[in-house]
Amino acid sequence: MGYTTDFLMTLRCVIKFHEGMMKHVCSQYNLSLIEANIIAFLHNNPGKDTAKDIVELRMLSKGNVSQAVESLIQKSLLQRAGDAKDRRKVHLTLLPKSAPITQTIKSMQRNFYQELFQGISLEEQKLFLHINRRLMANSQTAMKGRDLL
Repeated sequence: MGYTTDFLMTLRCVIKFHEGMMKHVCSQYNLSLIEANIIAFLHNNPGKDTAKDIVELRMLSKGNVSQAVESLIQKSLLQRAGDAKDRRKVHLTLLPKSAPITQTIKSMQRNFYQELFQGISLEEQKLFLHINRRLMANSQTAMKGRDLL
């Protein structure tokens, strides 16, 4: 197989592995995959707490995020709060009821990384992280240049 095919297959395989693990969390707490991802995002990214942040950083559909946020609010897992300085901004905050979910997600993520990086040295993991960040930056630059973002 070609280099591009191998690379894309690896990315897709890692995504499917992560989604499969996350679906166990979803079934345990009666959540959709996007709802669980929003909870994980808000828990793992302090200061990035708007729907716009989620849409931009996770590259998800604005409509899907909006719908999932609404559902999480109805389930009393999330609340909205207006920004004191900018009325157009709405901050999202996880409510205490979400704590067991975030703990389960943290455990799942720990298992995900342990399994994914099994047999890979700490030095190799650090190198991977460095290369991964460069790939992300290069991809974002290329997409901006092609108006794909």
